[in-house]
Amino acid sequence: MKEKFDVTGMTCSACSAHVEKSVSKLKGVNSVNVNLLRNNMQVDFDENTVTVTDIINAVKEGGYGAAVAGEKEIKDTKTNDEISSVKFRLIVSIACLVPLMYISMGHMWGFPFLGIFHGSENAVTFAFTQLLLTLPIIYVNRKYFINGFKTLIHRAPNMDALIAIGSGAAFVHGVVTLYLIGYALGHGNMDAAHSHMMDLYFESSATILTLITVGKFLEARAKGKTSQAIEKLVDLTPKTASVIRDGKETVVSVEDVRVGEIVVVKAGQAVPLDGRVTEGNGTVDESAITGESIAVEKNVGDSVTGATICKSGYFKFEVEKVGEDTTLSQIIRLVEEASSSKAPISKLADKVAGIFVPAVISIAAVTVIVWLILGYGISFALSMGISVLVISCPCALGLATPTAIMVGTGRGAQYGILIKSAESLETAHKIDTVVLDKTGTITEGRPSVTDVCPVSVSEKELLILAASVEVKSEHPLAKAILEKAEELSLKNVTDFNQIEGQGVKGVIDGKTILAGNYRMMKENGIETAEDTRFASEGKTALYFAADNKFIGIIAAADTIKKDSKQAIEDMRKMGLDIIMLTGDNKITAEAIKNQISVTKAIAEVLPADKEAEVRKLQNEGHRVAMVGDGINDAPALTRADVGIAIGAGTDIAIESADIVLVKSGLQDVVTAIELSRATIKNIKENLFWAFFYNVLGIPIAAGVLYGIAGLKLNPMIAALAMSFSSVFVVSNALRLRFFKPKRSDAPVEKIKENKIKEENKMTKTIRINGMMCSHCTGRVSDALNAIDGVTAEVTLDNGGQAVVTLNKDVSNETLTKTVTDAGYEVVGIE
Repeated sequence: MKEKFDVTGMTCSACSAHVEKSVSKLKGVNSVNVNLLRNNMQVDFDENTVTVTDIINAVKEGGYGAAVAGEKEIKDTKTNDEISSVKFRLIVSIACLVPLMYISMGHMWGFPFLGIFHGSENAVTFAFTQLLLTLPIIYVNRKYFINGFKTLIHRAPNMDALIAIGSGAAFVHGVVTLYLIGYALGHGNMDAAHSHMMDLYFESSATILTLITVGKFLEARAKGKTSQAIEKLVDLTPKTASVIRDGKETVVSVEDVRVGEIVVVKAGQAVPLDGRVTEGNGTVDESAITGESIAVEKNVGDSVTGATICKSGYFKFEVEKVGEDTTLSQIIRLVEEASSSKAPISKLADKVAGIFVPAVISIAAVTVIVWLILGYGISFALSMGISVLVISCPCALGLATPTAIMVGTGRGAQYGILIKSAESLETAHKIDTVVLDKTGTITEGRPSVTDVCPVSVSEKELLILAASVEVKSEHPLAKAILEKAEELSLKNVTDFNQIEGQGVKGVIDGKTILAGNYRMMKENGIETAEDTRFASEGKTALYFAADNKFIGIIAAADTIKKDSKQAIEDMRKMGLDIIMLTGDNKITAEAIKNQISVTKAIAEVLPADKEAEVRKLQNEGHRVAMVGDGINDAPALTRADVGIAIGAGTDIAIESADIVLVKSGLQDVVTAIELSRATIKNIKENLFWAFFYNVLGIPIAAGVLYGIAGLKLNPMIAALAMSFSSVFVVSNALRLRFFKPKRSDAPVEKIKENKIKEENKMTKTIRINGMMCSHCTGRVSDALNAIDGVTAEVTLDNGGQAVVTLNKDVSNETLTKTVTDAGYEVVGIE
């Protein structure tokens, strides 16, 4: 059987690995998947051999807490409470650290200093005040000490163990020094008291804890973003359904609906459950489940899926699936399982912790023993031992990864790439396969007119008649035609009628206008041949006739985004395999594949199939990035090593993903992978230097040079060396601020520069407010490019702008009016 458990006390990948190891040792346990992000684990075990209690006890014996998910919980708090807790710890730490640093080091820099802390006679006040300011920091961050020493006891040291030893050694040294100050003053030895005043290292202990807590706060915020996806999926499920009972339409809770009952769905309502249409017809938007951008007509006998939206029409359907059996429930289950089975990423610092910590402790102990054997006093020997612990403090080691991650994610945000976790940024550099959802990712995600083919009438007249008769239609293709004809004057329509499964008709200027599919033309005796060319190109053709005479075809399709082709080519150049998954039909998928250089295209893919395809690639040894925007992509986004969501996509996809592209462009996928590679390189450099200082400093701190050159590295110098290594690591991480992508698309500034160089052309930059996604830029681009003599490049850069090249004299007023009519605000024209 399978059971899910909540696990508490895990802080790093070493913790999750230790929990997995502890449970895996039990006889009867088949598999264990520990999820560090969600603080839970899923165990597949033989209940006849091992019990739930045995599993919980195994986790507890490993130094952590566990409980069956859903039972009375022993876990700390939920995500929001965890963020609040870390935030409180951070505030207290900073509030105490600032005055502590001022008191301990202010006199060194010539800052104004209170007389009560000045001079050897005030040494106890000076030291005791630092102790009092350090204690709150240690108390609020006691978790590091509890977990750290617990892992040491269980011989599974992690980063908490390093933090506890480094901070604890500095604190203990400060306390011992405080007693020595009191002893010196009590015996009138002012010189010794003054010397001991310089050997207080409370600020080192406090600084370690505060800096590490900053990293934990950022980590907690990232974890909070990803935990809401499943809750939003659950919220998507309709809460009520209109059921026919005793011959009457009754609104009941979805949970009360049973298989076989008849449910009524009207225009604008959500389909509550899975079933099959028994009466009526309608157009259903299934984009939430299939990703298909064009609404699907549903007639008697067709299946309908819960959480889809009836855009027009009225129908009744017989319920076939309820509860956990519905398509949406299966998607939710897939997201949960994919999340639980995602292996935690082992950070380099955690990998070496098991060796580094006992090695440092051993060296410190040996140092004390050797100096005692050599006849030096206990004070001297302890000073040497503590110097070893202080200089090996994990401050630089702890900063090596989070500082680079912090700068890397910040730099990503400047390029419109929101990286929600350090794990995803680390993993992205290993990606070798990118799986792309078609609708809304490679394409615009909405149909637009691609071809206008008039017969016996002008193009303008065909558009006017088509838009006039479609204005009352709710079909998505009708909206595409209306957008194409938005600048034309439409005519009044009378006797409008929608014909099931065919199209619409109406009377315009006394002429009967037919608009629909080829079947409509055939059944009305209109002489024309079916044009299969559009279908082979993945387009949908609408046929038009006036007074039983064929007058033309208008084709529409979900068009490819402007940057998709180049972005895919760039990814191929990086050595990545590109696979396109789509819920669309094979003809549409093949048409898209022929236009771009993807390695493979798979059509008619259901949500579970997308997740299964990603899993199949992972089983073959590939590191997979999934790029998508629909709810149907959520399981695959979660299953993938790195899930990348298009910013203009659904909230569910964005919450399920590890990385969100604000600008909704595939070029940002290229940038994200490049940024990950640069960040990992920086982290490895940081870790090298952090260890370099430890390897160099530990022998010196142990007194290797004392017998040769009389050089004794007291704890003060050790702390300075430790601090310098931290400064070096942070400085190196800050180099990531200068990261620039090697993308093929020229930035807006370069485009503008090249345009100006062209003869007899004028370039203007229009600053536009209100554009939020690729749909907005597409609308503005279409509007500006429709002006005679204007070529426009519209982007979301610099808050939204259009770089227009004028071949003719076009006034600023005309440009402003065009953008305003498109629904956006012009801030300025340069």
